[in-house]
Order: sequence, then structure tokens, then C-alpha cells
Amino acid sequence: MVETYARPRFGEPREPKNRVNPGSRFVGAIDFVSGSHIRAVAFLIFCGLVLFVPGFFNIPPIDRDEARFAQATKQMVETGDFVDIRFQDEVRYKKPVGIYWLQAASVEAASALGLPRAQVRIWLYRVPSLIGAIGAVLLTYWTALAFVTRRGAVFAGLVMGSSVLLGVEARLAKTDAMLLLTVVAAMGALARVYLSWQRGEDPERPPWSWPLIFWTALAGGILLKGPLILMFVVLTVGTLAILDRSAAWLWRLRPLWGLMWMLVLVLPWFIAIFWRAGDAFFADSIGGDMLSKLAAQESHGAPPGFYLLLFWVTFWPGAPLAGMAAPAVWRARREPGAQFLLAWLVPSWIVFELVLTKLPHYVLPLYPAIAILTVGALERRVLSRSWLRRGAAWWFAIPAATSVIAVVGAITLTRQPVFLAWPFVAAAMIFGLFAWWLYDDNRAERSLLNAVAAAMFLALAVYGVVVPALTPVFPSAEIAHALRNVVCVGPKAAAAGFHEPSLVFMTGTETLLTDGSGAADFLGQGSCRFALVEQRSERGFAARAEAIGLRYNVAARVDGYNISQGRAISIAIFRSEGTE
Repeated sequence: MVETYARPRFGEPREPKNRVNPGSRFVGAIDFVSGSHIRAVAFLIFCGLVLFVPGFFNIPPIDRDEARFAQATKQMVETGDFVDIRFQDEVRYKKPVGIYWLQAASVEAASALGLPRAQVRIWLYRVPSLIGAIGAVLLTYWTALAFVTRRGAVFAGLVMGSSVLLGVEARLAKTDAMLLLTVVAAMGALARVYLSWQRGEDPERPPWSWPLIFWTALAGGILLKGPLILMFVVLTVGTLAILDRSAAWLWRLRPLWGLMWMLVLVLPWFIAIFWRAGDAFFADSIGGDMLSKLAAQESHGAPPGFYLLLFWVTFWPGAPLAGMAAPAVWRARREPGAQFLLAWLVPSWIVFELVLTKLPHYVLPLYPAIAILTVGALERRVLSRSWLRRGAAWWFAIPAATSVIAVVGAITLTRQPVFLAWPFVAAAMIFGLFAWWLYDDNRAERSLLNAVAAAMFLALAVYGVVVPALTPVFPSAEIAHALRNVVCVGPKAAAAGFHEPSLVFMTGTETLLTDGSGAADFLGQGSCRFALVEQRSERGFAARAEAIGLRYNVAARVDGYNISQGRAISIAIFRSEGTE
């Protein structure tokens, strides 16, 4: 017999009672690690590394957002200007400076430790995202402790850490994993304040720790992605105030001192960028970026319901269990804990569904609430026994479909069978099959843990083996490799027809982005120069070269696929032989 806990309302203290162990070694391991916070945290960090590290170091820069962020940070490091944000000569004022500072700190630290060519190692720019993803998993565990048992909190952390969407964001050098960390920290502190008020606790001296975490997290979120974090908080607080007909608990957050602390943290850079660029930053970030998302920005428009449809893939392997838990969550909607989590989730989800611009990562800060709600229902053993149980097949369907797509895609693009991935995809399908076959209400934990194991093997297969092998979809890396092998000092490049940010990051900030004619002119201006001309621009290049008497040869040719534009490309690397 194993000690566990009763199933009171969400957000109430648990009392131990006996539970029959279902007999799974996986479940027994969870019993062991949940025996103390240190073991639980160590276990979640280990699982996070297994889920997030495959491919982290050897996947080349991804176009376009990751490469844009990394290049802007690279220019900060090159120039020593940590206030302004630029991509080559153009200002990049869509997001505040937070992520650039974190990435720059990672690169500078690596350089100080003697790592060669640190500025062009994309994995260094991804370190903040990895830290953010693992930190978000640990903070999901911490937040869940306000609602469920320690054992349940471990499950919540596992569900969050194994989700497909977080696995993607952990490997991209952009804002979203770190933003998730700040949102979960803020909501975890907010939840504790709210639930203490709901329980009627009225301490003479309210603790400073929760308000400090809350306001510091808000400041971090604002420096990362502007006022977006405020939307989650305001909608949650507003919904709770309407449902409870009171918001008196907000005074426990010490709002006057908290606002002053938040302003102390965020105002210095905003003042500095205003001093440098006037109102250009605010016009571009709020008017040009945030408000433009109300329209279908950059061809990313989609109708309402898009995120609900995508959820079944991006929240896998937690999605099937979340679907089965939904009826129980709805029945508990007026219980304090469930009410808080639904206030965190539902209003912001509706906003995202109504906004025309839709990208998968927008709803990531809402996923911890879903993970905790799901585990709350799992702990109480009130999962649906209806037709929703058929959704357990989804635990097998995703690894099966992903494995086929990954292997077939690799063979199609590279003509290589990627045999190294096959044992991992086989293991992923086997564990997914076990998760499906073993599922019933009394063994839901065992099924979930098998599905998490399937997610780990999928990460090893897809990110660790298949994606790095897809060299045709990373032409910038192939071009940079070719330029590093030339016999001259300090090669300079001009690109025509292929202007992806990854090319600038890999070949140098001074890389000229031009057309075929401009590339020919560039090539004729000196030695150790190279023109990177995509096939569709070669006619213009050849015509201009003939007009100016430029003699050239093909140093190399890179054939690949531009994933940003969805088309095959062929890039010739031309080198000058002088002029006639």
C-alpha cells in the first residue's frame, strides 16, 4: 500500500489516505521522486533535458524568426550597443530588449570562456530558450502545488514538459519559452494570493514573497514581449472579480509597492530607447506589430477554432487526457482552484481565437493551466468513462504519423534512409501503443507515463537525428561552410534572390542583400568577394557581368529548399577572375 491523498476541491489542502498501486514501474518511480521537492525538481530537470536537448546543438538556424533574433543579438555583441535593436542597417523594434540581453549574455559568457567562433554558434543564442523551457516546467510544478498534491504537481510538470509546442520553442532562439516562464511565475504567485483569500486566511502581515515574484515576473514579461503578459493577468483578475463579485484580495499583492518595483525594472531601457529613437520603438512595436495582428499579418490568418484544432497536436501527449478530463473540469468550475485556472485559460483563449493573426505559439502561456486542470481531474479519478475514452488512440496515432512523415520526408529530401532514427521511432510507437492499450480510469497514470516516454523517443528521433540530417532545408549553413573553405582572408558576400536572415547570420553582418545586377557590381569591386546568386537571378547577374566586363567562375553550387517560401532553390557561388 502506498500513501497518497484524498480528492477534495481544487486548491484545498490534501489529507493522506491509502491507494492501491497499479503495479507499474513508471508509476512507482513517480511515487519515489514525489517523496521530496529535491527529488521532484531533479527528476523534472532530467526529463526536460531528455526532451529538449536532442538537436539543440546541431540544428542550424531556422528561418525566419529565430535567425532574425539571433542576428540582432549578434550585432549588439559586435557593436557593444545594448540599447538599440537592429538587423543590419534596419531597426528591429517589434519586441523589447529582454531576449536580446539574455542571448547576448550567453554569447559573451561563452566567448569569455574561450569558445571559438561563439558569435556564429546558434545554440548559444538558444540557451535562454532552453533555460526558459526547463524553468517553465519547474514553475508549472510549483504552481500546481497550490492546487494538487506534490505527486500531481510532478505529473503536471511532465505533461507541460513533454508537450510538442514547448519542445519546439525550447530549441528556438526567440522570446516564447522565456515569456512562458514569466507568465507561469506570475500566475503561480497570483494563484497563491487568491486561494489564501478564498480559504479565509487573513494574516496580520501578508508575505512579501508572492507579490515580489508576481511583480518581478510582470517586469520580465514586459521586457520580453511588451504588454502581452498584462493581458493574461488582467483577463484572469477581471474574470475572477466578476465571478466572486469582489477583488479585495488584490490588495494582498501590495500593488503600490509592486507597481513601483516593476517600473524600476522596466523603465530604464524604455527611457534609453526613447532617448535614442524617439517614439519609433513604440510606433513599431505597438502600432506596427501588436495592433497589426488584429488583421491577418504576414499571411498567418486563420478562422476561430484554429487553436482548438491545433491543440490536439501541440499539447500531445497531454491532449487526449485533457479531452477526457474536460467534463470533470467543467463540473468543478465553481470550485476556487478550478475557477482560477479556467479564468487563466478561457478568456485569453477566446481572445486568441478571435484575433485574425494566428501562430501556434501564441497560446503556449495557457497550456500550464490545462496541464494542472487535467492532473486535478486525474488525481480525483473522475475522468470521463464516455465515448471520449476512444481518444486514447491518439497516444499511438501521433508517434505513428510523425514517424512515417519524418522518415519518408528524410528519404525524399536527402535520398538517405536515416537508419539511426528507426530504433527511436519504433520505441516511440511501442510506448504510444502501450499508452493506448493500457488505458482505463484506474491506469490513466500508467498510460500517461508511457505516452511521455513515447515523446522522449520522438524527440530523439525527430530533433536528434532526422532534422539535422535534412541539409537541403538549411542552405545557409551549406553556403557558410563553402565560404569558410575558400583560400583568402576575410571573404565578403553579396546575395541575390536568397535573402533569408539565416544567411546574414551565418555569412556575416556585412553581407549585401541585392539583386543579380547588384551582385555583379559587388563582385567586380575587389578580391575575396563572392556573389551568392539564386538560379532565378542568374540571368540578371550574367547580363550585368557582361556589361561591365566581369570574368567569373562558379566556386560551388548549393541546391536546397527554402522553407520560408516553400520552394526549391539552387544557389551558385560566383567568384571574380577580374575584369577585361
